[in-house]
Amino acid sequence: MTEKDLREIRRRFRPDKNNISYIRGCIVNSTKNIVANFSQPLSTVSTEESEKLLAIMKNTLSGSLGTNLLTLNFSTKQVESSDEHGLLSALRSSGLKDEEALNKFYAKVINSVKFEGGFAILIAYDTYDVFSYSKDGGKDDVSSQMFPYIICSICPIKPLSTGLYFKNEDNLLRSVSLQTVLGSTELGFMFPTFDNRAANIYSALYYTRDISNVYPDFIQNLFNVDLPMSAAEQKENFGCCLKDTLIEECDFEVVKTVHEQVAELIKEHKNSKDDEPLALSKETLQTVLQYAGIEQQKIEEFGNKFDEQFGKNAEVAPKSIVEVNKFQLETADVSIKVNPERRDLVSTQIINGVKYIMIRAEGGVELNGIDIDIK
Repeated sequence: MTEKDLREIRRRFRPDKNNISYIRGCIVNSTKNIVANFSQPLSTVSTEESEKLLAIMKNTLSGSLGTNLLTLNFSTKQVESSDEHGLLSALRSSGLKDEEALNKFYAKVINSVKFEGGFAILIAYDTYDVFSYSKDGGKDDVSSQMFPYIICSICPIKPLSTGLYFKNEDNLLRSVSLQTVLGSTELGFMFPTFDNRAANIYSALYYTRDISNVYPDFIQNLFNVDLPMSAAEQKENFGCCLKDTLIEECDFEVVKTVHEQVAELIKEHKNSKDDEPLALSKETLQTVLQYAGIEQQKIEEFGNKFDEQFGKNAEVAPKSIVEVNKFQLETADVSIKVNPERRDLVSTQIINGVKYIMIRAEGGVELNGIDIDIK
């Protein structure tokens, strides 16, 4: 899916924009037993409650492509005859009315994830009338095709502590007993993907809130596809590629230049209005190292290491290896955060054999909120 495709589906999750009749699901306790099944009609709840329910489902499409949102691809054989693809297709084709398929789906999810206080499985079915657009940007009166899809959110259940609350009706403080609420969506998916404004039954869009954890058991049991590399793994592997090949040359100036160049590529891509997500190839990263002044032999060694870590012809999401809005240096005892736009204020130096991080102080300086002088 492109960013444009993703935005188009995200806009569906408003009470007046979707065709979701109800949200199906179940509540699972900490011992992995279903304690309640539900079918929540959106037409019978208040607008506020409907918006909150839709917001939970929309969270499954939050974050960035390549980091929180990963594409899972089915093989042709899977689409033709696999149990995994068959189950997702049954849920979709029945509009979540196939109870046997739903119960089988719940069982697979329950066997795949665990949260300390239990969790909720929410799944919805929507049909999108995909309108075509004329050259002047106007929308045709008749939709060109339908896009039916299912979307699932897995939310941990969090306890609310006992305490007091203010009751407006009698202007008194009242006690509230222990209750539970749904936490933020931790993982989920949409099936099928919406590629070029049409259904692609060969893939699903997978969401994980924690970029360091893709929940491998969930992916294996529900989709049975090759595990994608998490954004955290991509960042760690990229760091290994740099350090293992550059060795002593992997210094402050080189890593700062890599950060600057990748951040610039992200900025240029954003300004280009290209809806295809930006991905960095080995060759692109080698060009970045060349710009940083690394000798050709080391650049070639980096390319070989990149192939080992990521696979040949692999591409990485830039936001998984560089945090554009973060520039931070850390030692065992000190952490220094710098405005990414002012990387020039920081340098490193060795004085009498001791390593130092030098920060040029411009303007006022505060220590624990108190203005201080530097003498």
